[in-house]
Amino acid sequence: MAQTIIDQQNGELAFRLDHFDDLSQFDHLQRKNYHTLILLSEADATLVVDFSEYQLNGTHLICLSPYQPHMLVSKEACSGILLNFHPDFFCTYRHQNEIETEGVLFNNFNQPPFFETTQAEIFLNLFDQISNEMRRKSIAQHEVLVSYLKVLLIEAVRQKKQFDETNAPKSTNRQSEMVQHLVDSIENNFYKLHSPQDYADMLCVNTKTLAGIVKKYLNQTPTTLITNRIIIEAKRELYLTSKSVKQVGAALGYDDEFYFSRLFKKKVGVSPDIYRKTVGFAKLETK
Repeated sequence: MAQTIIDQQNGELAFRLDHFDDLSQFDHLQRKNYHTLILLSEADATLVVDFSEYQLNGTHLICLSPYQPHMLVSKEACSGILLNFHPDFFCTYRHQNEIETEGVLFNNFNQPPFFETTQAEIFLNLFDQISNEMRRKSIAQHEVLVSYLKVLLIEAVRQKKQFDETNAPKSTNRQSEMVQHLVDSIENNFYKLHSPQDYADMLCVNTKTLAGIVKKYLNQTPTTLITNRIIIEAKRELYLTSKSVKQVGAALGYDDEFYFSRLFKKKVGVSPDIYRKTVGFAKLETK
């Protein structure tokens, strides 16, 4: 049975822990306005995230950002643990200097949002402690749960970084170097350069060649990489600041506020205003 904490101010989900024996609750594409961690035990399952499909074999921790579309299915019985927490309960952006979740576990625009773990017992022990604390319903429960959550996220970041390093392409040929240069170039220029042609010119390669290399190494398109990085920054601004949607769009190189809003809604599933109202801390400043 799920253990749930509801935000008394707005009646929305704040924190939830659930042990599951099947994947029925994940068998349709969904977007939630909170973070989702799924520890999937020794399973052979198909994960769909951001409309990309992955085959998972073994024990994995899946890490999903608010409104990230996802679905999880399997032909066999699967068990695991689900943890949800709303940004109002724990804001990952505000704790980024302590725990490097952003760009590693969440909003990682060039790596899959999961990793295989050989140390699942660490997570299982933490989930047990969280469950025990939720049953106690004692004073300072929020502070205790946040402490456990921080430890869990720190361990997840450590394992995810190790997993990504282990599974990174081992070759140092020109193609793999070009992918890294592309990622670095997007990071430095996404706020003003939005076209694959811009980056192809920067890397002295034609767009078709660049697209083929990105598909080979990252299973994405250059356009997707660029747009995802822009949306991540837009989320951060909507999340943490009270800047208007027009100001956020303009800072990211979009003079047309409505075009920017349509792009955001296409990628996230909700408008920038709805995202701010349901996720962003800046909603407190705009009331």
